[in-house]
Amino acid sequence: MTQQSNWQAEAGIGSGRTVERPTGWVAWISFAATMLVVVGLLQVLQGLAALIDDGFYVVGRSGLVVDVDYTVWGWTHLLLGVLAILTAAGLFAGNTVARVVGVLIAMVSVAVNFVFLPAYPWWSTLVIVFDLVVIYGLTAHGAEMKHRR
Repeated sequence: MTQQSNWQAEAGIGSGRTVERPTGWVAWISFAATMLVVVGLLQVLQGLAALIDDGFYVVGRSGLVVDVDYTVWGWTHLLLGVLAILTAAGLFAGNTVARVVGVLIAMVSVAVNFVFLPAYPWWSTLVIVFDLVVIYGLTAHGAEMKHRR
C-alpha cells in the first residue's frame, strides 16, 4: 500500500464508511456556552438593578420603546438570565437540544436588549454583541457538538 492509500484507508475513503473527526472549531461550543453564562449573569444583574432601583436607568419608563414598569423589565431580564445559565449547563453537558434552546434564548435576548436600549445603552449593546457571538458559535460550529460527549 502506498502512503496515499494508507491515508485513504484510514480516513475511510473508498470503503463506503466515513470517519467523522472533530476539528479545532469544536472549542467554539465551549466558548459559546461560556459566553451564554456571561450573558445570563449580565441579564440577572440587569434584572436585579431594575427590580431594586428604578432610578438606575438613563430614561424613565415613558422613554422606553415598550412602556411598562421597570419591575416587569426586571423580571424579564432575571428570567432570561436564569434560562441562559441553565441552557449553558446543558451545553457543557453535551446536550444537543441545549444548542437549539441556546440559539433561541440568545435571539430573544437580542430582541429584549434592543428594545431596552434607551434605558442603558452601553450595557444592552454589550449583551447584544455577546448574544451574537453565542448565536455564531452554536450555529456555525454546533454540529460538532456530538464529539464533545
